[in-house]
Amino acid sequence: MEILLLGLVIFLGVHSIGLFAHGWRDHMVNRLGEPTWKIAFSVVSLIGFILIIWGYGAARGEPIWLWHPPVWTRHLAALLTLPAFIFLAATYVPASRIKAKVGHPMVLGVKIWAFAHLLANGTLADLLLFGAFLVWSIASFAIMRRRDRLAGVDRGPGSIGRDGITLVVALVGWALFAFYLHRVLIGVSPMG
Repeated sequence: MEILLLGLVIFLGVHSIGLFAHGWRDHMVNRLGEPTWKIAFSVVSLIGFILIIWGYGAARGEPIWLWHPPVWTRHLAALLTLPAFIFLAATYVPASRIKAKVGHPMVLGVKIWAFAHLLANGTLADLLLFGAFLVWSIASFAIMRRRDRLAGVDRGPGSIGRDGITLVVALVGWALFAFYLHRVLIGVSPMG
């Protein structure tokens, strides 16, 4: 469990620098240069991510059950991950109305993903993993939206055609993950 916690602290800590230490981040980017900063950020993020995977995998081997979610919560989680995939796709499809309206679709997608997984999983490791990501995403979304309002950020109207592309990419990604990749990568088939 300690490895999972260390991974969460590293990964979410690095992803919180721009939120809670924006001035320090800007100073480091200026000092190191943007490419060096991005490499360092990526390396530290990857270390945290690997520790999360390792720690969560180890914790799943000896689960500490806090509650036993009913079977229907798995189906609800699978359904809730569909909008999470839509927001994830909107992050990468430029000029969509979804991205223009939401502003930070990846963080909103993480929020929905974490909430859905909290509903369907009842171990201490699940609570730590998905709860940490849920708390981080709620705080991040609020901070980033507030900054956008204060800065007068205008993302434009977006395009309905780009929304269509976003939805197609999201549906294909969700189906591929829900029916195949989740089982292969995580060892659990969300569709039964």
